[in-house]
Parts: sequence; structure tokens; C-alpha cells
Amino acid sequence: MFLGIDIGTSGVKAILISADGKLAAQATAPLSVSRPQPLWSEQDPAAWIAATEAAVLALPAELRSRVQGIGLAGQMHGATLLGAADEVLRPAILWNDGRSYAECAELEAAEPALHRVAGNLAMPGFTAPKLAWVRRHEAALFARVRSVLLPKDYVRLVLTGDKASDMSDSAGTLWLDVAARDWSDALLAATGLSRSHMPRLYEGTEATGVLRSDIAARWGMARVPVAAGAGDNAAGAAGIGVIADGDALLSLGTSGVIFVANDAFRPNPAEAVHAFCHCLPGMWHQMSVHLSAASCLDWGARLVGVDVLAFLKLAETAGPGTGPEIFLPYLSGERTPHNDPHVRGALLGLDADSDPGRIATAMLEGVAFALADGLAALRNAGTRVEQVSVIGGGARSRHWGRIIAAALGVKLAYLDGGEVGPALGAARLAQIAVTGAAVSDACGAPAVTDVIEPDLLLAERLSHKREKYRRAYPALKTL
Repeated sequence: MFLGIDIGTSGVKAILISADGKLAAQATAPLSVSRPQPLWSEQDPAAWIAATEAAVLALPAELRSRVQGIGLAGQMHGATLLGAADEVLRPAILWNDGRSYAECAELEAAEPALHRVAGNLAMPGFTAPKLAWVRRHEAALFARVRSVLLPKDYVRLVLTGDKASDMSDSAGTLWLDVAARDWSDALLAATGLSRSHMPRLYEGTEATGVLRSDIAARWGMARVPVAAGAGDNAAGAAGIGVIADGDALLSLGTSGVIFVANDAFRPNPAEAVHAFCHCLPGMWHQMSVHLSAASCLDWGARLVGVDVLAFLKLAETAGPGTGPEIFLPYLSGERTPHNDPHVRGALLGLDADSDPGRIATAMLEGVAFALADGLAALRNAGTRVEQVSVIGGGARSRHWGRIIAAALGVKLAYLDGGEVGPALGAARLAQIAVTGAAVSDACGAPAVTDVIEPDLLLAERLSHKREKYRRAYPALKTL
């Protein structure tokens, strides 16, 4: 058995896979996000540890006793600040936190090589601007910082005592020389840090340490190796076999991501495309990232007073492209292609006949339009995408899939077990680290259970709404 643990934003998922890669068990434990001020998004790292423990212990004890290795995946970009005794100095600042917008502009001005070396624009979601913000606004605390870890890597520290990270997660800090797969001294210095503050770097398929004896005893397993693992999106890609140049996935989780594997480093910062290392040696990837995707459905369901399944049913009953309502899904700002932490969502075109069904439909369409903008940015970087594999909680809705396929103009492939997400990739990386299995063998694509082809008639109906959607952002920005 191999254990995969995904430190998500809304919860921790733990899964077990057998030696043949089949899912044997899974469990989750919830997490909450704190928003103490506008633009802020934080979590207590202690909550990650408690949720990890709860999720793992919810797995069958007999299966846990057969675990041979552990892999970690997690939400990217979060800044976990530790002092000299590895104590947590403040709540972790998360990926969807927008407070460091001023520091982003200053970093780009101070370090002209940032785009070339890091391969990305400075955005508030990334880790480096967060530390620049802390340096300015919490100077006494910044002086006490001895280590900066990403969320999954703080969990690793607690589990193993080792400060380590993988290339894919570290590429999202803006401190990594992404082409060289090494820390950049110049980018670290731009935020007043050095290599001494950083964890040791590993490929995602390498072991970084072993489980501490007290935790192993509590979990009912041996002191097994812990693999470097991956950032959530790279782990999700490894889990469904997106491992070769041109392979693509669409992750419909809290955020929405289009991920394309590359055999070379291909940045396109001009349109806020992310270019990172993959979690596999010698591979990179590009992403378009939308900060609100399935989270819009959660919000919309609360707005009309139903659960998410009922919300989706309302949208399906109303039908896509039928009403005038336009939804801009910028509930937490936006990355690709706008790089705008200040913009907020909007519901436009309401009339006396607007009802919960038409509002639900507009929300599904709005996220689809945002994803289409992201795919256009990837294509402008020279990436060809004709089919994407769908993962994440949003993959459960085929109705939403039909809207997305029409808006993007690509086929959507639904995979057996695709909703498991990054935890599956983490488990597969653990299997490679322990057994030395070939990537192509351990990370093969699951069987395709369904394919949604773009509906050309629906695409035509949606095209008029998408044009209004695209014209709405510049107007909204002025407000």
C-alpha cells in the first residue's frame, strides 16, 4: 500500500492505493479559511496537522499497517514562517491572499531578471511577495524568520523532522530558477532572504526522509519513506497520467486550472501564464489559473439557499445560454490573464425574470468563460490543446462539462477515479520513490469513462454571452 496525502484549502484528503495502482481507501477532514481583513486569506498550520491526522486515522487500520511509503501534495504558494526553534510565527498566508499587490510591483522593478528566471509575473498569490509584505508591515516578526515552508512541506517537517520541498511546489514561490531547478540567490535576496531560509530541493519522485517513530506508532505503520511529492496541480497531473509533452488536464476544484505538460521551460508571463517545473524529472508545465471555480458554485448555492447538487440541477433545468445574466467569477480576484487581485465578481444583466435557475446557469457559464480566457493565453504561448482530462470535485457534473467543452472548443475526457485528485498523484510518487518504478508504469492514465465533444450549436449560443463577458472586465476594473 502507498499513502497519498493532499493538504488542500478546504480539507485534507488521504488515500491508499495498492501496488497495482488501484484506489483502496480514502478519507477527508475539513479545513476552514480565515479572512480577518479584505484581501487576506490565512490558515493555522496546526489545523493542517490535525486534519492530516484525522484523515489518515479514518483509513482502515489493516490497510495502514501495510503502507510502504507516503507522498505529499498540497495547496501551492502558502507562506509558513518558522522561527529558530521551528515554531510557527504567524498564520500561514495562502495562495488566494491578495494583500501583497504593492510589493509585487516593487519586486518586478527591483529585480529585472525575475520574469526570465522565475518564468512568471509577480502576483500576490506567490510566496515571495508575501514575505516582502511581512518584511514591510511586520518587521519585528520578519527578523525572527529562520525558515519559510510551503503548506505540504510544513506537514513534512512535522511528520519527518526534515525541511525539504519538491521542484513543482517550489517553482510557485518566485525564488526558484525554474529552468535550472535550483534556488536563485538574486530572487531570494530581493526579499531579504537567502538559501539558509529555504528547504532542500528534491525531484517529486525522490524520498526526503522517513516517518517519525511516534507518528508511525500512532498511525499503525512502519517508519516508511516520505516522497518529496508535488504541488497540488502537478500531483493531480501525475495521478491521471499527464506526464508527456502536450498532455493536458482541467482541474475543477476550489480554483480552476488548465495544466499542460511540457518537455522544456516555456514561460509566457505577459499573459499571466504560469510556467513551473513538473514533479517529474526533466519535465515542466504551463498553467492558466483562475482563483474561483467550484468555489463559485458553493457561493451560489448558499446565495439561493440550496446545496450544490440542487444548485446544479437548477442550472440544468434552466439550460445554458438561455438567459441574459452574465457572471464574472472573480470572488477572490483573478490571475490568468488579468493578474488583478482587486477585481471582484459581478452578476450582470438581471431582469424581472431572473430566477435561481438562470443565476445558477450564469455562474456555470462565467467560470467556463474564465477558463476559455486562460486557454487562449496558453495558446498564445504556442501550446496546442485539443483534449483535456478533467479532475476535481467539479468533474462530477457532466452538465457543467458540456458548457465548458463548448466554451473552450476542446474535448473533455473523464477518467475512472479522476475525482480523487492530487492525493492519487502523491501516492504514485511515493510508489516510484520506494520501488523505483518507471514513471510511465506508475503514472499511467486511468481508463476514460466518458468524453464530451464540443457542441457547436451551444458554442454559438454562448459566444454572444462570452463577448459581453469579455467586455465587462475592463468596465468592472474601473470601479
